[in-house]
Amino acid sequence: ALALAPLSTAQDQRNASSPLGVVVSSSPVASDVGAAIMEQGGNAVDAAVATAFAMAVTYPTAGNIGGGGFMLVHPSDGSPPVFIDYREKAPLSATPDMFAAGGSKKNHRYVGVPGTVRGMSLAHELFGDLPWKDVVEPAVRLARDGFVMSSRTAGFPRSVQGSQNEEYKRVYGKPGGGQWQAGDKIVLSDLGETLQRIADQGSDGFYKGKTAELLAAEMKRGGGYITEEDLAKYRARVRVPIHFTYRGFDVYSAPPPSSGGITLAQMLQILENFDLKSMGRWSPETNHLIIEAMRRGYANRAKYLGDSDFVVIPDHLTTKAFAKELAATIDLEKATASDTLGPPISENRESPETTHFSTIDRNGMAVSNTYTLEQGYGSGVVVTGAGFLLNNEMGDFNPRPGVTDRRGTIGSPPNLIEPQKRMLSSMSPTIVAKDGKPYLVTGSPGGRTIINTVFCVVINVLEFGMDLRSALDAPRTDHEWFPERVRFGGARDPAHAALVEALTALGHQIQAGGQGDANSILATGSTYQGAADSRSGGVTTVKK
Repeated sequence: ALALAPLSTAQDQRNASSPLGVVVSSSPVASDVGAAIMEQGGNAVDAAVATAFAMAVTYPTAGNIGGGGFMLVHPSDGSPPVFIDYREKAPLSATPDMFAAGGSKKNHRYVGVPGTVRGMSLAHELFGDLPWKDVVEPAVRLARDGFVMSSRTAGFPRSVQGSQNEEYKRVYGKPGGGQWQAGDKIVLSDLGETLQRIADQGSDGFYKGKTAELLAAEMKRGGGYITEEDLAKYRARVRVPIHFTYRGFDVYSAPPPSSGGITLAQMLQILENFDLKSMGRWSPETNHLIIEAMRRGYANRAKYLGDSDFVVIPDHLTTKAFAKELAATIDLEKATASDTLGPPISENRESPETTHFSTIDRNGMAVSNTYTLEQGYGSGVVVTGAGFLLNNEMGDFNPRPGVTDRRGTIGSPPNLIEPQKRMLSSMSPTIVAKDGKPYLVTGSPGGRTIINTVFCVVINVLEFGMDLRSALDAPRTDHEWFPERVRFGGARDPAHAALVEALTALGHQIQAGGQGDANSILATGSTYQGAADSRSGGVTTVKK
């Protein structure tokens, strides 16, 4: 049996603990699926794969089989953590200036070659215990038989009326018209058939055969670029995660083509040069240093990072010596002008519509997974006859070579479009280990804010000793080098009025803003504490 503990309120369902296993996601139905897989003897990777496929059904704004992402696995046998890169790729026919004219990204042209199914297959091949079919079948049943929509999921498909894609309207529109309501049952038959092919044939059930033919035909019909050759050539990659230490903890995070791990390493290691704990979490001194660390980390993110299969990334970026150099450039009495760290470099903005989930099993194997369609519902294109949404990730490349501005658009050469290249991402699945065992499993959606969300959660737990619920609920800070402003979740809270005033006096431009959905797990002794972010409708489900 599955257990949500305690059950008294919806908020309480976001907190649960168990020594046997935990799944935390933004979809209650998918969390239950992952926990059920562990009940059947599956490990954390089996649960993660099952959760990911279930979210493709129950959380279509970001859960997907037509998108991509990253998975970080911390094995339970003492072997090093493994990073699985299943980020989308540019099609073979892509060119550097193909999107120079701009325009809407809600169309076939912006679809990158999907990676999710290959990524899940590779993770299962390397670490799974249960048969592949067993971990995919729950998603098949959810799509084929339907699932009851919550108030949150009922609101997801309301963009149907404004869609230009007739298949999207047909698949996600309510039969007979009108709006979906909580308690309604939605059936996704075509998606069920596609998932069944994946269950029966493995990843080839997506990248070859009928599904690949349907996807390629959809591209041709809508003026997209992906062909059956693009699909057949796609492979997920095993990469070495970014690894560094912070206050004696081992931190593992996402390597390129994600910018997350390298940027996180710089920011945290900058802060190691200061005694933040004695200053206090909400002191002006601590928050000034946090903002300045973010400013420097994001400046270097823009200058150097891209797909490491295509660009050379300097080795020194994650070293403590480099972080110490950066820390020495911080003026404790005033904010740094961002343009003194270099002129703005143009880069396309990432959408915040992503999702993150975390799992851990009774043996201590942990998984941190972040994946996306880019914008909510991706391109807004459903593959006719296959029932799944396609991403619009090509918008994460820099669209106009050489164009720069001060609005936060960053377009460094490392992230220009090339065939088969993976677009730069900020997704940052992260695992903090203590004495060789997972201690904190975290990550978040949020576009370019993702790295700063993870950064805030990590320092709240490791530096200031917050319990997991407090660490997630605390207001978050976001500064991205450009634009020259700081978004702070507590900006309108009277409790932080003095802090905002002090930071303003130092020269920071403070704005109100919220960010992230950091579904996380903390290992305390022999118990795993799961916490779904208060900013979402997710829950923590435990193995009982």
